Amino acid sequence: MSSLGDRINKFTGKTRFVVARIFIHLAGNEVAPILGLLNRVGRTAIESDGDMEVLGLGLEEICQNLIENNIYWQAAANEGDVFWKEGDAGDYFTELFTDSSQRYLSQPEDIDSDNRPEDPLALPVTQNLIVMITVALEGESPDLETDLADMGALEQGLKTLINLHYQQRLRAIQVHFSPARLGEELTSDQILVNFPELIPL
Repeated sequence: MSSLGDRINKFTGKTRFVVARIFIHLAGNEVAPILGLLNRVGRTAIESDGDMEVLGLGLEEICQNLIENNIYWQAAANEGDVFWKEGDAGDYFTELFTDSSQRYLSQPEDIDSDNRPEDPLALPVTQNLIVMITVALEGESPDLETDLADMGALEQGLKTLINLHYQQRLRAIQVHFSPARLGEELTSDQILVNFPELIPL
């Protein structure tokens, strides 16, 4: 139910912005290929220099892959807020972006790095993966403005992100993930310490 302030702002014709962040913890032997997808989409996003169409297509691919691999979902969480000023929404998006980028092992490998492993088959394979999706959108999105720590709600939320891309309502997109590099491992203890907001599904 919308607040009185929401109703007044709608009546005066102000634009509503939603900024939301979703956390998904996946675990199992098959999560490593998802890490490869995330890195590939991330490189494409960097090379596009922030083109929203490219970012949206990448988000669609990630969301679809996460839905297809829902048997590996272990925990989730989400947060966000509503704004009536674009600048305030931008500031909050930046705040969440900065927090996600500082999360444990969430810094990606430099795409021009010469320090890539010579024998990737000899590297340990992580059993845990945390995906952090942050978006800013225009208007309302009840499927994202709710508790997503539920299998059905989370799946619907990911489908909604895909639809928002095709509706051209997304204004900013950022995806972080931990670990970000092949060969890095994220243990259960590290998840408890660095991602305390996660709720088991």
